[in-house]
Order: sequence, then C-alpha cells, then structure tokens
Amino acid sequence: MSNRTAEASGADVRPDRRAPVGPYAPARRSGRRRPGRTGERREVRGLVSPHTLTTTRGRIVYWTVLIAVVVGFTAIFVFPLYWMVTSALKSPEEIAQIPPSLFPEKIDFGVYKEAWDQLDLGLFLRNTVVYAGGAWLFTLAFDVSAAYALSKLRPVLGKAVLAMMLSTLMIPPMVILLPAYLTVKDLPILGWNLLNTPWAIWLPAAANGFFVFLLKRFFDSIPRELIEAAEMDGATPARILWSIVLPVSRPILGVVSILSVVNVWKDFVWPLLVQPDTDKMPISVGISSLSAQMPQNVLMAALVIASVPAIVVFLFFQRSIMAGLTAGSLKG
Repeated sequence: MSNRTAEASGADVRPDRRAPVGPYAPARRSGRRRPGRTGERREVRGLVSPHTLTTTRGRIVYWTVLIAVVVGFTAIFVFPLYWMVTSALKSPEEIAQIPPSLFPEKIDFGVYKEAWDQLDLGLFLRNTVVYAGGAWLFTLAFDVSAAYALSKLRPVLGKAVLAMMLSTLMIPPMVILLPAYLTVKDLPILGWNLLNTPWAIWLPAAANGFFVFLLKRFFDSIPRELIEAAEMDGATPARILWSIVLPVSRPILGVVSILSVVNVWKDFVWPLLVQPDTDKMPISVGISSLSAQMPQNVLMAALVIASVPAIVVFLFFQRSIMAGLTAGSLKG
C-alpha cells in the first residue's frame, strides 16, 4: 500500500524512526569505530606524547636527550681510534705522563716512517694481502656453489645440511679452535701439515655457514621462471650459475667479499697459531710479536697503518654492506 492510498483511507501514517528490533536487524551505527577495522588510524603512544612535543619545553628536552645520546655513543666508539692516532704523534714521555693529554704538543709524522722500517710492515702487509685475497677467492668458490646447490638444485638432504651449517654459528669460536688446529696440523686422509702455509688460513675462512646462509637467501629471491627458461634452452646447472645467477647477485657477492676480506685482515688468534714463523705472519700477529721491543708511539703508528685499509674499505662500501645484508630478506 502506498503512502497516498493510506492517506486517502484516513490511516495515520508516521515514519518509524526507531531501528528495527530482531535477530536479523542491522547493527546500529555510532560515531565510534570499532578497533581493528580497515582504514582506521591508530594513535601510537611512545615515551613522549605528541602533545608534549608541541610545547617548547618538550621539544627542548627531546632534542637535548637525543643529541646527548647520539654524541655519547659516537664518542664511545670513535674515541679509541682518536686515541690511537694522537698517541702515534706524541713522544713516549708524553704518552706516559699522568694525567694524559688529549692533544699532542708537537706533531711529528716521521714516526710512521720509523714504524714502517723498524717493524718491517711491508712484509707483514704483503702476507696479509695474500691471505685475504686467497680467502676471498676460496670463499666465493665454495660458498657460492654450496648456496646455489641448496637454493636451486635442492638435494635430498639439503635442509638437514643447511641446519648443520647454521648450527655451527651457535658454537663459540674458541671451542672449535683446538680441533681446527689439529685438523690443519694433520689433514685427515691426506696427512698433510698445513702450518706456515696460506692453506691454513684459506680453507677455514672458506668454511663459513653465515656466508652460505646469506647467499642462499638471496638466491631464493631469484625468480624460478628464469631458471626454468634456461633449463628449457638446454643450459646446464653450471651454465645457469655463471650466466644467470651470478650477474644478478652482485650486491650480495660484494657484501660477502668485503666481509671475508675484513675478517681475515683483523683476525689475530688463528694466524697466531698456524703461522708461527716471522716471515709468514700477517700484520696483526707481526706487530704483536715485535711490540715489546718498540716505543709506544712507534707501536701506535704501526697500529694506525694496519687499521687504515680495513677502515677505508668499510667507509667506502658501508652502503653496499647494509643493502646486501637486507637483500633477499623479503619476497614478492
């Protein structure tokens, strides 16, 4: 019945403004939104409320605390490097004085030449470059092959092998130091003694489960369609690795390369055990073996020279390191 017919019949027609009541009645709308609905803005409360940051006092306190924390932590990490550099420019008497001075009274860069000649840093640097370069090549050869096999070839016990590799990361290095030394001293099956040879550093450096994990995660992000298309064209697994996987994996290869070189460059305990001869020592062990015979400023200058290459490499490639560590972590 329409409204006009009802009016003509004399019926009292009034719109019912009340919401329907019953089990099938729609829910009433209110001005409040239920939490969890899509599109709703949630206010995240931190240590400092947004209202406090709008006031002058709140902004002053916030920026004061932030600057103090950043400057304090920066000073904690940078001060040892600053102390090493400035101590090399001081005289032995100035280094030993109490209280110590923050700035050298007289700057003399000739101490670096003296450290280079007296400690024979050229020989130690050459040995370190050989060890780091060989470790880099073996790391790329073995770890890339292992990660490619676990990611794309998928052997039967691949997950178990990866789990055992990752379990080695939970073991402190000092625990496996003695077994590794005995292995290098008397290589199983072959019976070779690798002490005082570069192989004692190259082979353990290549066996790194962390590098295999990084490479595998990146290889997992490579689309499977590329591999399948190459297989349909008749490409072998080695050809796929060389022509498809490696060209698109330059970021993670750069990260692994930098980390492998820096690890060998700064290592001390392992080269101290496997390279006892002075002519075979890397720069970290060589400086430590001759430190008792050198003045403090000469020793500090030698440490500065030994630290410069690793610091320069990190400063130039720090963006690549962070990008490569996060590459392949997300799919899609």
